[in-house]
Amino acid sequence: MAAETRDGDYPPAVAKQYLFERIFRENPNAIVDSVPHCVEIGMQCVQLGPGTATLMIPYRKEFVGDPSRGVVFGGIITTLLDQAGGAATLCSLAEFTSMATIDLRIDYLRAAEPGLDLFGSAECYKRTPSVAFVRGKAWDRDTEDPFANYIATYMLGSKPNDPLGGDVKAEQSK
Repeated sequence: MAAETRDGDYPPAVAKQYLFERIFRENPNAIVDSVPHCVEIGMQCVQLGPGTATLMIPYRKEFVGDPSRGVVFGGIITTLLDQAGGAATLCSLAEFTSMATIDLRIDYLRAAEPGLDLFGSAECYKRTPSVAFVRGKAWDRDTEDPFANYIATYMLGSKPNDPLGGDVKAEQSK
């Protein structure tokens, strides 16, 4: 039997179809293709689901921040995890609202292995009407050996525009 929760609590929304599921099923990469810096760094969508997202950035030499060790610059990892968290939040919404990162914390557990693609996954585990709570991790070889853990909060309803450039009201009425 499912636990009783207040309206807006998460995870009951997981059982529902999220707003952009049809769009993302047809083109999962739309969740990153609408963000210019994600396109520039080659970010790709690996998997989306209700309240979850896994993204990937292919390794490139220009992302190295420590040439002596070949370790990727931390800003690339932050971008990967912040985008995964935003995507997971978007995939938890039954109705569109804009969002902005309030707080983001990354705990680095080890250096990412040089030369490997970077993966980041996130789960929106709770939502209130104005804040989404997200956690996730980043890895290179094995999801069970992450090089970073992450936790973040996102403000919902931060501005009234559509980041995907579509007609949100028309999509909601379908």
